[in-house]
Amino acid sequence: MSSVIIFHAGVFEQTRCRISCVCLEKSSRWVGAGRLPTQPASGAPRCQCNQLGDITQKGYEKKRGKLLAPYIPQIQGVDPSLQIDNRIQASSQAVLPGSKHNKSRAANTRDERFRSDLHTEAVQAALAKYKERKMPMPSKRRSVLVQSSVEACTPPDTSSASEDEGSLRRQGRLATSTPYQGHSHPAVEHWFNRVIQGSSTSSSASSTSSHPGGRIVTNTSAHAALNANAAATALADLMAHTQLDNHSAPPDVTGLSERSSVHAERSQVASVRGVSRNYNHQTSVMETADGVPVNSRVSNKIQQLLNTLKRPKRPPLREFFVDDFEELLDVQQPDPNQPKPEGQQMSPLEGESLGVVTNWPPSLPAALQRWGTTQPKSPCLTALDNAGKPVYTLTYGKLWTRSQKLAYTLLNKLSSRNEPLLMPGDRVALVFPNNDPVMFMVAFYGCLLAELVPVPIEVPLTRKDAGSQQIGFLLGSCGVTLALTTDACQKGLPKAQTGEVATFKGWPRLLWFVTDGKHVVKPPKDWHPPVREASNDIAYIEYKTSKEGSTMGITVSHSAMLAHCHSLTQACGYTEAETITNVLDFKREAGLWHGVLTSVMNRMHVISIPYSLMKVNPLSWIQKVHTYKARVAVVKSRDMHWSLLAQRDQRDISLGSLRMLVVADGANPWSISSCDAFLNVFQARGLRPEVICPCASSSEAMTVAIRRPPEMGVPPPGKAVLSMGGLSHGVIRVDTEEKLSVLTVQDVGQAMPGAMVCVVRVEGTPYLCQTDEVGEICVSSGSTGVAYYGLPGMTKNVFETVPVTSSGIPISDRPFTRTSLLGFVGPDSLVFIVGKMDGLMVVSGRRHNADDVVATALAVEPMKFVYRGRIAVFSVSVLHDERIVVVAEQRPDASEEDSFQWMSRVLQAIDSIHQVGVYCLALVPANTLPKAPLGGIHISETKQRFLEGALHPCNVLMCPHTCVTNLPKPRQKQPEVGPASMIVGNLVAGKRIAQACGRDVGQLEDNDQARKFLYIQDVLQWRAQATPDHPLFLVLNAKGTVASTASCLQLHKRAERVAAALMGRLNTGDHVALVYPPGIDLIATFYGCLYAGCVPVTVRPPHPQNLATTLPTVKMIVEVSKSVCILTTQAIMKLLKSKEAAAAVDVKSWPMVLDTDDLPRKKSPQMYKPPTPEMLAYLDFSVSTTGILAGVKMSHAATSALCRSIKLQCELYPSRQIAICLDPYCGLGFALWCLCSVYAGHQSILVPPLELESNASLWLAAVSQYKVRVTFCSYSVMEMCTKGLGSQTEALRLRNVNLSCVRTCMVVAEERPRIALTQSFSKIFKDLGLSPRAVSTTFGCRVNVAICLQGTAGPDPTTVYVDMRALRHDRVRLVERGSPHSLPLMESGKILPGVKVIIANTETKGPLGDSHLGEVWVSSPHNATGYYTVYGEEALHADHFNTKLSFGDTQTVWARTGYLGFLRRTELTDASGERHDALYVVGSLDETLELRGMRYHPIDIETSVIRSHKSIAECAVFTWTNLLVVVVELEGSEQEALDLVALVTNVVLEEHYLIVGVVVVVDPGVIPINSRGEKQRMHLRDGFLADQLDPIYVAYNM
Repeated sequence: MSSVIIFHAGVFEQTRCRISCVCLEKSSRWVGAGRLPTQPASGAPRCQCNQLGDITQKGYEKKRGKLLAPYIPQIQGVDPSLQIDNRIQASSQAVLPGSKHNKSRAANTRDERFRSDLHTEAVQAALAKYKERKMPMPSKRRSVLVQSSVEACTPPDTSSASEDEGSLRRQGRLATSTPYQGHSHPAVEHWFNRVIQGSSTSSSASSTSSHPGGRIVTNTSAHAALNANAAATALADLMAHTQLDNHSAPPDVTGLSERSSVHAERSQVASVRGVSRNYNHQTSVMETADGVPVNSRVSNKIQQLLNTLKRPKRPPLREFFVDDFEELLDVQQPDPNQPKPEGQQMSPLEGESLGVVTNWPPSLPAALQRWGTTQPKSPCLTALDNAGKPVYTLTYGKLWTRSQKLAYTLLNKLSSRNEPLLMPGDRVALVFPNNDPVMFMVAFYGCLLAELVPVPIEVPLTRKDAGSQQIGFLLGSCGVTLALTTDACQKGLPKAQTGEVATFKGWPRLLWFVTDGKHVVKPPKDWHPPVREASNDIAYIEYKTSKEGSTMGITVSHSAMLAHCHSLTQACGYTEAETITNVLDFKREAGLWHGVLTSVMNRMHVISIPYSLMKVNPLSWIQKVHTYKARVAVVKSRDMHWSLLAQRDQRDISLGSLRMLVVADGANPWSISSCDAFLNVFQARGLRPEVICPCASSSEAMTVAIRRPPEMGVPPPGKAVLSMGGLSHGVIRVDTEEKLSVLTVQDVGQAMPGAMVCVVRVEGTPYLCQTDEVGEICVSSGSTGVAYYGLPGMTKNVFETVPVTSSGIPISDRPFTRTSLLGFVGPDSLVFIVGKMDGLMVVSGRRHNADDVVATALAVEPMKFVYRGRIAVFSVSVLHDERIVVVAEQRPDASEEDSFQWMSRVLQAIDSIHQVGVYCLALVPANTLPKAPLGGIHISETKQRFLEGALHPCNVLMCPHTCVTNLPKPRQKQPEVGPASMIVGNLVAGKRIAQACGRDVGQLEDNDQARKFLYIQDVLQWRAQATPDHPLFLVLNAKGTVASTASCLQLHKRAERVAAALMGRLNTGDHVALVYPPGIDLIATFYGCLYAGCVPVTVRPPHPQNLATTLPTVKMIVEVSKSVCILTTQAIMKLLKSKEAAAAVDVKSWPMVLDTDDLPRKKSPQMYKPPTPEMLAYLDFSVSTTGILAGVKMSHAATSALCRSIKLQCELYPSRQIAICLDPYCGLGFALWCLCSVYAGHQSILVPPLELESNASLWLAAVSQYKVRVTFCSYSVMEMCTKGLGSQTEALRLRNVNLSCVRTCMVVAEERPRIALTQSFSKIFKDLGLSPRAVSTTFGCRVNVAICLQGTAGPDPTTVYVDMRALRHDRVRLVERGSPHSLPLMESGKILPGVKVIIANTETKGPLGDSHLGEVWVSSPHNATGYYTVYGEEALHADHFNTKLSFGDTQTVWARTGYLGFLRRTELTDASGERHDALYVVGSLDETLELRGMRYHPIDIETSVIRSHKSIAECAVFTWTNLLVVVVELEGSEQEALDLVALVTNVVLEEHYLIVGVVVVVDPGVIPINSRGEKQRMHLRDGFLADQLDPIYVAYNM
C-alpha cells in the first residue's frame, strides 16, 4: 500500500524547497534580465501590439518604449538588479499612505490559503511554456469602460465578506502605482515576508534570503530548474512574458521620467476609437484567408483570432462523415493510455469502538437537565459584541430555565381558533442572526424540550436573497407555520404595508414569534418538560443547498444526535468544563455539533466569535483563546488565513493552551497551505504542530473523520503529492518528479469511533473502489443524518446505499450514507479527501474539481485583479458535455488590459495544469456576485444568473474553439454526382422531378378588354376615353383623410402635361429618374415618360433628416441608370441642390432637374408608339439583401404579361377596391402602385408606409373603412402594426375597425416567409375579425418580380416542418411539428398563371427531385429581360436570365432567381382539380453561409440568437474568413452587453453545432434594413470591418 503513496512530511518539504518559493513570481526572470545585452537584439522589439486590441500610434510608441525599457543602458552607478527590484516593488505595492494596518501588511498580501507555493511555481512554469500565444483583446465602448471611481468602491462585500480578505485589506487602492513609491519602501521587508510565509514548517525555505540591498540571491538549483539555460533564453523569455503579462514591466522608477506615465495613460489610449493605426507598415496591410488585402483594425484582430485558432485541439477524425441526417456528435473515445487503477479492492475501514461511559446521559435534554440543576452557575456560552467584549454569559442554570419557559409557552400559550398552534413533532423555523448565539441556543433547546423540531435557517435580509426562495420551499415542504426570532431581528426584517413581516418570495405564510423574555411565560410549578431517552424521532432538521441550488432538509434523530455527541467527545477527548472557542456558524454543521450540542453534553464553556467581529478583527479568535486559555478552537482555514494577514499587530498572545485546533474544512484542497502558513507564524507563539486537527464532514453524514489530538497516541499526519492527471481519471498516482500539475493534500485523520468507512465508485452501482482509486466516501454509523425530509427517492439513494464487492456481494448488512466527499484511504488508515461531489465537473470523461481550478486561477496573480475567495467555478452543459465557467470579482482599480491579461493567463494556466479548457471566463464588478449567508459565493445562484444572462460581467473571455471537441465532423463534399445519374436516382427512388407551373394563361378566357393593347400606356388612354370618371387611385395621409385622388381621365391629362414638357427637351429612349414621394405625381410622371417615349426609373427620394446615407443611393441610381433628367417636386429639387446635400454628394454633377409641380396645361403633339413590345418600358432598381444595387430591364411585353398574371390571380375588376401599403419604387410594390390599376381598372387605395410611423393604425383602419377584400403590405408594415397596435385592439374595436372583410392580406417579400411575424399578426388581429386564413406571402426577386401570389381562388397556404440538420446538406426531410431541430416553413403563395418553376442544382444545373433543396428557376412571359447594370458585382451576368438545364428538358429558357427552395406536392387540389404543388422558399443563395462543409441560412442562426435573451432586439450574422460573426442589438442597459456573449455562443453551439468567432453588441437600429424590411447583412459586414458600428462590446471567442 505504502508503495503507492509516499506519506512523509519530510519528503514534502524537500519537494517544496527544490521547487523553491522564489518570492515574487517573476523574480527569476528579472535576475536573468540583469545579464541581458545592453543593446536590444535586432529581433527583440517585434511588438505584437495588436494583442492589446485597439492601440493607436501614440500608444504604440509608449508600448514600444515599455518593452525596450529593460534593455536600455542602466543609469550609471546604480546596481542593475536593484533597479529592477525597485521597479517590481513599486507595482506590487500600491499602498494608500496613512491607512492603519497597511504598513505592516502591505507586502504580505500574497495569499497563502488557496495554494501552496508549489501551485504558484507550477502556474508560473506553465505560463512560461505558452510564450507568444496572442489573443485579440475585446474592444469596449468608453461608457462601458468607465467604472465608478476607486474611492466610491467598497471592497467586496463589507456586509458578509466571505473567503475574501477584501474587508481586511486596504479600503480601495490607487488605480496605478505612483512612480516614486519604490524608494520609500526598501525592498527588504517585501521579500522577507514572502520568505516567511512561503517557507513551510521546516527551515528549509531559507534557501532564498534577502539582503538590505534588495538584490535577490537565488538558490542556484531552483534557478536552474526554472530557467535551464537562462542566458540563451532570457531575451526570448522576457519578450514572451512582456507580451503575456504587461504588468511584469511596471513603470521604471529609476529615471527616464517620460516613460513612467505609460501605466496611467494606457487604459485610455487603448480604447480611443476609430484612430488610424498604420503604425507599422509591414503589418498594416494584411491578407485574409483568401489572399485579399484588408486594412482595418477589426480585421487585424480577426487575423489574430485566426492565428490563435490555427492549432485547434481536436480529436483525430476517424472516418469521413457520410450519413446525411444523423450528424453524430463526436463521442470522446477514452484514451487507451490513460491511467487505470491497479490496486486490490479496498477493505472497509472501521473506527475504534465507542467507549462505554457509565454516567452518560440518556439524551441531550437529559444532559441539559442534569447540568442545569446540579451546576447552575457553570458558564455555558459567552457571547461577544463587535468590539470583542463579552456581552453576556449564559450559565447552564439560565439555559435550563429559559428553555423550559420557552417550551411551556410554545406548547400552551400559542393557539389558533382555540386549538393549540403546535403539537409535539411539529417543525419550527429558527431565524437568528449570527451574532446572537445565546437566543439561538435557548430557542434550540426550548424546541427540544417541547418535542418540537427546530429548523435553523438564515435571516432573510431582502425579499430577493440568493437562494431564499429555495429556503422557502424547504419550510413549505416541512410544513413550518411558526418562526422564532429575536426582537432586534424581527424589527430588522422587511415589512409589508400592514406592518407585519413581509412574505418572502416562495415562502409559506409564517407566524413570527419573538423569544425575548417579555413574550415567554413562566411555567406553573407542576409543569415539567418530558425528558425522555433518545429515540429515533426527528430531533432537528439541518438545511443543505445542493449543487443545483435546491435546498434539502436533513433530518437528524435524537439517537443520532446523541451518538454523534458521544463519538465527537471520544474522538476529540472532550472533558467536562473545558473551554472551547467557536468561530463557525452555530446554526449548522461543525459549529452546531461542537458549539451547541457536544458542548452541553460535556458541560463545556463555549466562547462564540461572531462573523461580524471576525471581519473587524480577524485576530479576535486568537485573542480569545489567549484570554480564556481555551483548550480547543473550532475554525475554518479562512479564519486562519485572515489572522495571518493581521498577525503583525499582536505580540503578546500565546496559543500554548490549545490542545486541539479543529480545522472544520480540512477536506478543502487548500486547507493544507493555510495550516502550514499558520503554523509557520504561530509556532513562535506557543502553537504546537500536532494540535492542528483537520476534519472532514458533510451535512448528511455529519463528522466523517477527524485527526485526533496528540495525547491519543495516533500515527503522525500524512501528506500526499498527487498527480492531477491521475486524479482526473479517478486514479491516485504519487508524483515524485516535480511535475507542474500536482495536488498536495493532507489527511483528515481516522474514521469516527463506532463508524465504518468505505470508498465506492462515483457513478452507477456502488462498487468498492480499488486501493489506488478515488471514489465517494461512505459512512455507516449510528451518528449520521437519517433522511432528506419529504424526499424518499433521494433519501434511498444517499442514506441507504449498499456498497458491494466487485462480485456484487454487499459488504455489510448495515446501510451506508454517501458523504459527497471524494477521496481514498491511505496508509495508517488515514482518510484523504481530494474534492467534493458538489464541485465535481466531468469534462469529456475526465473529472476536475472546482476548488482545484479556483486555486490555479488564484495562483496566477494572487491578489492583483481579483478578490480572493470571490471566485466561482462551475460547469454548464453545452452540446452534450460539461463546460467549465470561471467567474471572478474584479478589483475596481484593475485596468481593462490588466484584466484581459490576467484572464488570458488564467486560461493558459488551467489548460496547462489541469489539461482542460475553460469555456468561459467572466469578471464581474466588485460586490456583485450573490453571496451565501456567511460569506462565500452562492455558486448555484451565480450559475443560474450566468445561464439567464443576469450576471452583468464587465469582462468576458470565451474559448469555445479549444474546449468544444465533440462537434460533428465537417461534411466532406462527395465527388459530384452528375445530373443524369441524379435524375435516374430520383426515378429509381420514386421521387418526382421538382417542377410546377401556374395556370395556363392562354386557356383562361376572360373578358379582359386590356388584352388587345400591347402597351400599358395605350390601356390608360383607352380607359380615359371609355370610363373617364372611373376612380383609379386614392392616396391617404397620416390622419386617414384622402390626400389626393385620380380618375382615368385626370391621370391621363397629368401624364400628357409631363410628356409635353419632356418631348421638347429629351430624345426618345432617354432614361428619366423619377424622384417622388409616394403619391399620384409618381404615377402620372411614369405614364408621362411612356407617352414621351422615355424610359422611367423610379427612385426613392432622399430622407431630409438622413441625407448622408440616403442621398448617395439616389445619386448612384441616377448615375448607374444613365438618367439624363430628374423629374421631381419643388421641395425635393431644393433638397437635391441644398448645402446639406453638397456635404454628401457632388451636387454640381446632377443631370437636368425638372420640377413637375406647376407644368403648363399643354397637350403633347403626338404619343410615342414603340415599334415592338420587346422594347424597354422601364427600369426597376433595387438593393438586394446582399447590398448589391441591381437594375433590371422590363419590356412592354413583360409589363403587360405581369399585369395580366396578377389580374387573373387576384381576380381584379373595375368594381374592386384593393388597399396597398407598400413602397412604390421597385419590384411588386411598384407594379401594384403604378401598373395594375391602370391595366385591370380596379381602384387602389394607396397608404404610404411612412405615414404609419405617425399613425400605426392607418392601414388597418383604411382596410376596414373601405371594406377591402384584398390588401398588400410589407413585413415592416406588419411589424409596425404588431408592435404598435398589439395592446390597442380594444381601442380599435371601439373605433369600429373590423377586418372580417379581408379575404387575402399578402406580404410582399423577396425572402423566406416570416412565419412568427405573420402568425402573431393573425393572432393579435383575430379579435378584430381577421380570418386566420387570410394572411399569406408573395415571392418575387430581381429576375421576376412576381413568381407567387396567394390570390383569391387557390387552396390556403400550407406550412411544413423540415429537419434543419438535413437542410444544411441540401436535403429536405419533413418532420412532425415540435420535433427537435424542426423548422417551420410556409408556402410562398401560389405560382402565378403563366409561370413555370423548377428546382435545379446550383452547381451541375441539373434538375432535382422534390426531396432536395436547390435553386428556384423560373420561366414566364413576365421575366425581366436582363440586368441593366449590376452595381457592385459585375459577375452577375446574363445567364441569370437565360440559362438552360444541363440535362432533361434542355430547350426551355429559364431565369435563375438566386433563391434556394423546394417544391412539394400537397394533398390539396387547385382550381383545375389537379394536386397542388407548393413552392417553399428557404433563403437567398448569396446570403447562405458555407461553414464546416454545410450550408447555413443566416435567419436560422439569428432566430436562435434572438431567443437566447430577452434584451436582444435584433440580430444579424455573416462570416468573415470562415469565422462566424454575430451582431446583436441590445435593448436594455449597457451592463447587460457582456451577458449576451456566452448566451449567444451557447445557443449557436447547441442548435447549429457552430462556434461563434466574434460577438458584436451594438445599439438598437444599427443593423441596416432595406425598404422591404430585409436585413442588409453585407452592409453590416462592411461597416463592422471598417469599424463604423460604434459597438458597445466586441468579444473575440478564442
